[in-house]
Amino acid sequence: MTTKELHIKNMVCNRCVKVVHDELEKLGCTVHSVELGKAVVSFPEEKTLEPIKMILEKNGFELIEDKKAQLVDTIKTTIIELIYQDKLEAMNINFSDYLSEKLGKDYHYLTSLFSSMTGITIEKFFILQKVERVKEWLVYNDFTLSEMAFKLGYSSVAHLSNQFKQVTGLTPTQFKNLKLPQRKPLDKLSPH
Repeated sequence: MTTKELHIKNMVCNRCVKVVHDELEKLGCTVHSVELGKAVVSFPEEKTLEPIKMILEKNGFELIEDKKAQLVDTIKTTIIELIYQDKLEAMNINFSDYLSEKLGKDYHYLTSLFSSMTGITIEKFFILQKVERVKEWLVYNDFTLSEMAFKLGYSSVAHLSNQFKQVTGLTPTQFKNLKLPQRKPLDKLSPH
């Protein structure tokens, strides 16, 4: 048996984790763990990665084999986890320091690599993700703007509102009053 850590692009939620887990098991792999962005599996040595690549692509995922691309995807996954698993409000450390510590790399290296491979900065990606989270909360009436600002680590409601308007062109209240707000899939966010 060969055991491999697979890095998988476009995993953005717990449903993605379940789909990847189930599909890998259907292929006959022994699944040791699956989390956002990666899976650890064992399979017979005579099997190649090709069937895994194909089944992942069929489900909207992509196997990442390039080390730099894996690191960029890990940065994205880390940001998504922080925002969608409500870990920002409990963070006692600056985001750039947190990312450096978690990934064991200098932040300047991480931001340079991320920008060169994605065309946007880590900070812009982080802001886009936070705005998408606010949109979700506004649509489902989960929290007040004050609660949202606190949960997402904003210094104030005004800061959240200003950033939201810069990204969407609307205030949070204007967005909430729209009949059918348009949200983007997390893996499709870009500044354009």
